[in-house]
Amino acid sequence: MIRVLLADDQALVRAGFRALLDSAPDITVVAEAADGAEAVRQARAERPDVVLMDIRMPGLDGLAATAQILADPALEAVRIVILTTFDLDEYIFEALRAGASGFLVKDTEPEDLLQGVRVVARGDALLSPGVTRRLIADYARRPRRPAPSTRLNGLTDREREVLALVAEGLSNEEISRRLVVSPATAKTHVSRIMVKLGMRDRAQLVVLAYETSLVVPGWAD
Repeated sequence: MIRVLLADDQALVRAGFRALLDSAPDITVVAEAADGAEAVRQARAERPDVVLMDIRMPGLDGLAATAQILADPALEAVRIVILTTFDLDEYIFEALRAGASGFLVKDTEPEDLLQGVRVVARGDALLSPGVTRRLIADYARRPRRPAPSTRLNGLTDREREVLALVAEGLSNEEISRRLVVSPATAKTHVSRIMVKLGMRDRAQLVVLAYETSLVVPGWAD
């Protein structure tokens, strides 16, 4: 059973999500929160598998709450999905950098929401190729200080190639077809990259690939 914490300041939104999630045989809502501080408290109390986190909440917002939850060693197994009204929220990239596993638009189709929770619960990132490219393109327009390229020095040439494909938004199966290797080999490469770079999941790999300029917006168009 996938245990979910709902964090949103609108009671009606929480009620709608709860009704949908509780209707699934493999998902249950264990707690709700109306602000970021309560979300952090509930996460520590309930240890949910997945947190659906709204960004704009009073007091401690969803971004700060995400950072606090993911910085707690006792909550390392918790996965966070950011909820946003728009498909490009100004804080989404920062949330992904903090360790969020992806994001969902609030008006997403019900079955897509359920599937998204399942995807994140099993440890994958919730980032489609199209959304990834738009998100990174939006981020790239903002001034930033380049990250030192030495962060990727421990990767082999093949691992850099795999990381670039992850940044494109490809799944392990798609990477295996692109490189003409088995899906198991592709999965092993991705796992080793995460270990070497100390990354939590594929979402953080995407962020790092662009921050280190391994890939640049528009490179795969």
